[in-house]
Parts: sequence; structure tokens; C-alpha cells
Amino acid sequence: MNLTKLKSNPIVWILMVAVLMAVVLSFLSPFFMTVGNMTNLSKQVSIVAILAAGQAVVIISGGIDLSVGSVLAFSAVIIGTLIKMDVDPTLALVAGLVAGTFAGWINGMVITRAKIPPFIATLGMLGIARGMALVITGGVSHPVLSPLFLFIGNSKFLGLPIPLYFVLVTFLVVGIMMHKTVFGRHVYAIGGNERVARLQGIPVDRQKVKIYALSGFLAAVAAVVMTGRLAATPPSVAQAIELQAIAAVIIGGVSFVGGRGLVITALIGALIMAMITNGLNILGISSFYQQVLIGVVIIVAVWLDNLKSSNR
Repeated sequence: MNLTKLKSNPIVWILMVAVLMAVVLSFLSPFFMTVGNMTNLSKQVSIVAILAAGQAVVIISGGIDLSVGSVLAFSAVIIGTLIKMDVDPTLALVAGLVAGTFAGWINGMVITRAKIPPFIATLGMLGIARGMALVITGGVSHPVLSPLFLFIGNSKFLGLPIPLYFVLVTFLVVGIMMHKTVFGRHVYAIGGNERVARLQGIPVDRQKVKIYALSGFLAAVAAVVMTGRLAATPPSVAQAIELQAIAAVIIGGVSFVGGRGLVITALIGALIMAMITNGLNILGISSFYQQVLIGVVIIVAVWLDNLKSSNR
């Protein structure tokens, strides 16, 4: 690969940003690069990274999913409620995955059948899923002390936290789907120009339903990991986490207008978001500033993407 191609490679640039941020944070705090903090960071990044994988597919298709945080909470509540009813933890886990996938499927059906814009449809699901989580639990968190979930949330394999394996498998599978299958080619075509995609015979509506069902499924996978980490299923969990997932995708270089970007860069974007949060916590900076920073990051990233698009 020559120098020109290297400079234009988005993975190279986003990796450089991540490395630079790690160096700066290491300089500001001697605790940042410790083994304990790196383990904590890998756990912190897992939830946002899994959500970002689904969000990347949605955004590449030209859509957006604002409901992932609420779907995560809804799926977690389904898991916690079933375990409280003495249902086998494995069946409860499967039920949580089905619940999240179903919520995503509903998003896709509303968008394609009712012709409601993704922003509005998923905003509606944000309220519905969160409301259902509160209704089911009465606003009370259920403890989850099942060995299965405690293993998922707190154990290690070959020295690495189990949540990190969930992240790696997620991005491996989604990356293959997006770059090696007909489904992935259709997603890019729909995001590039939906009208042209329809003229080419691509089943746009069917693929959109799959896209949002995938996003809901990955929100449920994130719910499984979060349930293991917290050993509980609070219905108020993961509020505003969809903003972090969107920011991770945009920081990763995925075009907000659709049709361009690599799923793998969303993982690096999620790592950058986790480093920002982790770094602010270590430095003793109020968590209130984190929300401000996330909002600024989203605006700046979309602005830079618009500049790149206008220069093409």
C-alpha cells in the first residue's frame, strides 16, 4: 500500500486518533494504562460497541435507530422478570434476544409499511420500549444472580473479559455480513440511493426490516452483557446510550447520509467514546460534562462528514 492510499484509509486515521488519545490520557493520569483500568475500559466499551455495530448498519442504509437504549432496557427486563419467575436462565436469555429482535422488526415494519421516517418511528419505539420496561417491573430492578449471567458479565477467558469476546464476535459476524454477502451490498445500495436500488430490483422494504431487526437483536445482545455486568435489570438502564452509539459510528467515519463507511471503524469509534468517558472519570471531571461532550462530538463529526461530501 503506497503512502497516498495509506493517508486516505479511514481505519488508519481513526486508529491514529485513538492512539493519540490514549497517549494524552496516559500523560494526564498514571492510572489510565494500568491493567485494572484497561480491564475496566474493555468492559465499558462492550455495551456501546455492540450497539454501534447495529447502528452502523442502520446509518449506512440511510436510516437511524434512536430506540436501541430503550430496547436494551426492555430486553433486560424480560430476562430479569423471567428469571424472577424461576424460568431457566438460558431460556430467559433467548427470550430477551427474541424480544429485542421483535422490537427492531416492529421498527422496520412501521418504517416500510406505514412509510414513517426512521427518526420518528424509532423515537416512538424509544418511548414504547422504555414504557413497557417500566410497566412490567413497576419501576423496580430485579436482581439476576444466575451463574450464567455472572459468568458473562464478570469472568475472563485467556486473560480477557468475556464481554470483549461478545464484541469481537459481533463485529466479525456483522463485518462479514456487510462486506461479503448480498445483504451487505444491498444495504450500501439502499443507503447510496434508495430509488436506484428499487429500480435495480433490490427488495428495499424487506431488507430494511432485516436491518432494523438486526439492530434490535444487537441491542438485546448488549442487554445480556449489561445484565451480567450489573447482576440486575433496572428498567431505567442505558438512558441516552443511543447517543453514544451514534457518536461512535460517526466518529468511526460512517457517513451520516448513508451509503459509505466501514463497520469495523465503529468499533474504534466506540473505543474512543469509552476512553473519553473513562478519562474524564479518572481525572475527576463531572459526568455531566460527558453528555455535553458527546453532543459536541456528534455535531462536529456530522459537520466534517458534510464537508467531505461537498468536496467529492
